[in-house]
Amino acid sequence: MSFTIRDLGTFDEDCGLKKLELCSDGYFKTGKDGVKAVYATGDGKVEFICFGDRTLAYVLSAVGFPAYYPVKKTELKKPIKAILMDLDGTSVKSEEFWIWIIQQTTASLLGDKNFRLEESDLPYVSGHSVTEHLKYCIDKYCPEKSLEEARAYYFEHTHREMDEIMKGRGRKGAFTPSPRLKEFLLGLKELGIKIGLVTSGLYEKAWPEITSAFDTLGMGKPEDFYDCSVSAGFPLKKGSVGTLGELSPKPHPWLYAETAAVGLNMHEACHVAGIEDSGAGVCSIRLAGYFVIGYGGGNIAESGTKALCDKFYDNFDDILEFIRGFNAD
Repeated sequence: MSFTIRDLGTFDEDCGLKKLELCSDGYFKTGKDGVKAVYATGDGKVEFICFGDRTLAYVLSAVGFPAYYPVKKTELKKPIKAILMDLDGTSVKSEEFWIWIIQQTTASLLGDKNFRLEESDLPYVSGHSVTEHLKYCIDKYCPEKSLEEARAYYFEHTHREMDEIMKGRGRKGAFTPSPRLKEFLLGLKELGIKIGLVTSGLYEKAWPEITSAFDTLGMGKPEDFYDCSVSAGFPLKKGSVGTLGELSPKPHPWLYAETAAVGLNMHEACHVAGIEDSGAGVCSIRLAGYFVIGYGGGNIAESGTKALCDKFYDNFDDILEFIRGFNAD
């Protein structure tokens, strides 16, 4: 058996999407007000409300600021002019490090240095914003603690570890370039394709990652290489001015939309493709209206979003071959 979600695709029953009777905010119910069906991603982060002539995506929020977006049909046309690339897990292997920081933060909240996250926690502590990750851990492990306390511990651990890494003394293998990243990026440059770097990570954690990776690869400064880079900005903390990022990260579409439409001046979505290894990122690209290339090794399968990928590959060589072939056909 298969089912179709208008402007999203046709899916098998075992695709990872879950059928719901009711949207989680209670606004839409199957069989009422023109609603044909309601589906959710496997991790429950995004819900799709299906009408006869349109589909809405409901992006949930751990801190009470969800949003609805119209689902737009995606189409990829020759030539591909821009590639949007995720950072953590796609360009740089760093997810284990940041999950470890979340684990350290939760351990501090609990006062238990031996605390360990469970395997089932992984889809909820990677790919989203810091606030979403921390709120999940608070709700599950220490509901009596506040988000403010968690953020204080998180930045304490982050600043200490980042300082150690920049001094060459930090956690080994924290930031490792993905295999064949250099060859892939240079291959895109040879094809004349614009490249945008997109991350839900805050600038203070994201930029040392890509700088470290470029140092390892001997590629100079990332700001000189990428045509545009967009992060979740700077953290909102007492005594400093933050930037909007914690409430509008992936799976919201804004980071990818801003990178392409503003940073790269790409106003025709049909010439843009995004590469992601996380379920949140897949939804973010898709809701921004761009072609989705899934990249193996992340939590796409676990989050139930693989079916939302237009293409899926386990390595950059195969992705580059697809792009070259697509533009040459």
